[in-house]
Amino acid sequence: MNWGTMTRAERDAAYDNLAAVSDSMALNTARAAASAAWRAARPGHLDLRYGPRERNLWDLYPAADPNAPCIVFIHGGYWQRNSKDQFASLAGGLATHGWAAALPGHTLAPDATLTGIVAEIRAALDWLGANGPAHGILGPVLLSGWSAGGHLTAMCLDHPIVRAGLSISGVFELGPIRDTALNEKLRLTDTEIVELSPLRLPLVAKPLAIAYGTDELRPLVSDSRDLHARRAGAHLPGVLIPVPGANHFTITHELRDPDGLLTRHARLLLQ
Repeated sequence: MNWGTMTRAERDAAYDNLAAVSDSMALNTARAAASAAWRAARPGHLDLRYGPRERNLWDLYPAADPNAPCIVFIHGGYWQRNSKDQFASLAGGLATHGWAAALPGHTLAPDATLTGIVAEIRAALDWLGANGPAHGILGPVLLSGWSAGGHLTAMCLDHPIVRAGLSISGVFELGPIRDTALNEKLRLTDTEIVELSPLRLPLVAKPLAIAYGTDELRPLVSDSRDLHARRAGAHLPGVLIPVPGANHFTITHELRDPDGLLTRHARLLLQ
């Protein structure tokens, strides 16, 4: 992609997952409905406050064994849409294998800067480390997320409670985002582009698996491949997972399903 010669409309389209997937709204609606049912069936540890802002809340789903592994899953939506409760069903695949799950909320742009959102996720992880045991979550943590959550996973991989990461369909270079409609709410600064782009930052020596769908938009594919290549060049652990035929939305089924490709890789990351 020759970004410098593209029109604004072409740059917007390069990151427009909703327009690129014809049934994206139906897929989102189905995931949200399944998540509402999942959440309603497990009401014991919902909306636990970790910070002062409205969305600074955790949904926790402890396993039968308090020492079981726990997936912490950060929702997507380009840092400006969606909420944790719309993604609860993605815990289902690993829950079948005895895992716990925890989903944090965060303030959305423009009510928070991206710097602020990253800080909120780090504060949420601080809270989980201190308070998770009181809610039956004591096991090793796999940090994961989809889309914007994939970016936040890479940004917070170094947190002390995180054993490994699984970034799904993430954005790892923020420079091009500034030239799209996404920046109308994000309002990225030059400093944020440098300090919050995982492709520009020092590498974290923990396992990080990076997944993308082979039918995703090109920037998401290239960001995933580039971050993995940079980590592999430094001999850091973590596989690249191209999910055959998956688009930006159907890739999440591979974590939702007990035998999904991402469910299998997640289990391997904490073995």
